[in-house]
Amino acid sequence: MTTASTTTPAVAKAAEAHAAAGGSARAYLGYVTGKLGGAAVSLLAVLVTSFFLFRIIPGDPVKAMTHGQPTSAEQLATLRRQFGLDQPMWQQFTDYCAKALTGDLGTSYQFHAPVGELIVQKVPATLLLTGVAVVIYSSIGLWLGTRSAWRHGSLGDKLNTGVALTLWSVPSFWLGLLLIITFSVGVGPIPGLFPTGGMESGDETGLAYVADVAHHMVLPVITLVAVGYAQTLLVMRSSLLDEMGSDYLTTARAKGLRDDAVRRRHAVPNALLPTVTMVFINLGHVAAGSILVETVFSWPGLGGLFYQALSVPDLPLVQGLFVVFAGAMILMNLLADLLYPLLDPRVGR
Repeated sequence: MTTASTTTPAVAKAAEAHAAAGGSARAYLGYVTGKLGGAAVSLLAVLVTSFFLFRIIPGDPVKAMTHGQPTSAEQLATLRRQFGLDQPMWQQFTDYCAKALTGDLGTSYQFHAPVGELIVQKVPATLLLTGVAVVIYSSIGLWLGTRSAWRHGSLGDKLNTGVALTLWSVPSFWLGLLLIITFSVGVGPIPGLFPTGGMESGDETGLAYVADVAHHMVLPVITLVAVGYAQTLLVMRSSLLDEMGSDYLTTARAKGLRDDAVRRRHAVPNALLPTVTMVFINLGHVAAGSILVETVFSWPGLGGLFYQALSVPDLPLVQGLFVVFAGAMILMNLLADLLYPLLDPRVGR
């Protein structure tokens, strides 16, 4: 009797803990299912938008394919029939969706090559440029944003915030042009130190090639970092300021923790949710690159390819790039949502 009476509370507590864990797992599973469903709906909306959006662009893609050469009406009709542009709009849409869902993004009017192959060829250059930029400006923005918020009102905070607000409001293409004029062309006593554009000189190999690519990357990376770090800093600063007056920070200080430990262990983790979303969205931008920056610096990536396709307009290529860009954003947003419950257990409960 004594043994049974003493073990019953322990068994009850174990059962309660097991039930709580099961309920928590079911809640998280429901949370994940909802997010996956939302991502699928978003991707479907992207397919619909990509088809109809770019068909309102002025210009005849078939005439653009002829590059201004004299072409008869019969030849134009043959080209329209070859690319399926003579079919009703609804049939073009259903064919497009059916092929896109199987990974077939069509054939480029301009390059006469599969869109998927063209995208794969340009991905490494874009990943290199924007990937390096995202890592640098996310690190700088998080670091400066944390310290600006923790010492809000100080001279350093005012200086960091002022510079960030200024850079955030500057158009990236305009900043890129200023950098080209100043450090590529040269102004006054400042010589031209960097190439005006491109990714490589074309006559280097080995370590010299790596150094050459890094030399070409300096100005476009600085352009992306200057604008991107400002956004990260301001979001992180705002999030941390919202946590500054919380009771749990007062309790942590009352326990004798040093100010640095209070910030690092308690304040920053709770302020990370909005910043995590933004960092993952920036990672989504890695696939898209920066269309304006790549165009200004003639960087041979997806952004420059999108600009070329848009100027024709090359409908399959524009649509394919749009789907890739938006799909990368949806994927990164989904990953951020799935990461939330690990940072804050209250999310998804």
